[in-house]
Amino acid sequence: MCGRFTITLEPADFEAELDIADFPGDFEPRYNVAPTQPVLVVRDLETRNSEWMKWGLIPFWAKDPTIGARMINARSETLAEKPSFKQSFFHRRCLILADGFFEWQKKPGEASVPFYIRLKSGKPFAFAGLWDRWMAPDGKEVFSCTIITCRPNELIAPIHDRMPVMLDKERAWKWLQPATRPELENQLQPFPAEAMEAYPISKAVNNIRLDTPELLRRV
Repeated sequence: MCGRFTITLEPADFEAELDIADFPGDFEPRYNVAPTQPVLVVRDLETRNSEWMKWGLIPFWAKDPTIGARMINARSETLAEKPSFKQSFFHRRCLILADGFFEWQKKPGEASVPFYIRLKSGKPFAFAGLWDRWMAPDGKEVFSCTIITCRPNELIAPIHDRMPVMLDKERAWKWLQPATRPELENQLQPFPAEAMEAYPISKAVNNIRLDTPELLRRV
């Protein structure tokens, strides 16, 4: 799964590397983004503007918005069948901006070890995502999203049995284009392991209230 990530680079870095057109004026670097918090999403292929959405997808038909806390990830293998994700998979795909993510390695009888994972180049990327719009009883619109996960590559496999679908610029904009089910599913592949790095970090990252650069230091 993908339960925490970072977006620490400058807007100019995302604009240059991913061809993002615009960033919200209130953007600040985040070193420990957690579920249900606002994340930066691009859903329009034409404008390529980023906007804030709540992390944890709330289907448009949901009666209780707290369902979103259980919808932070969506398995790539079942998107076309799951009622919570099916409509978004075909009609509401998005990019979730990031430059790294965390995963916890579990070993029998030992405490889980957190790892920070990013591109060796240090460049930003996008997670393949889905979005939806939920209407509250008072008429307020809530836009939310989920990160798609797939089988792990060779780097991630010793750490965890899932990884987020990561997209570079070419694959990112292809993800937003109209496509058939087989074409979409074919895009949901593990990112090349040789382009990535992973290293252990402090267990301080377990505290979602901490959000500082020190969390990313190798230990």
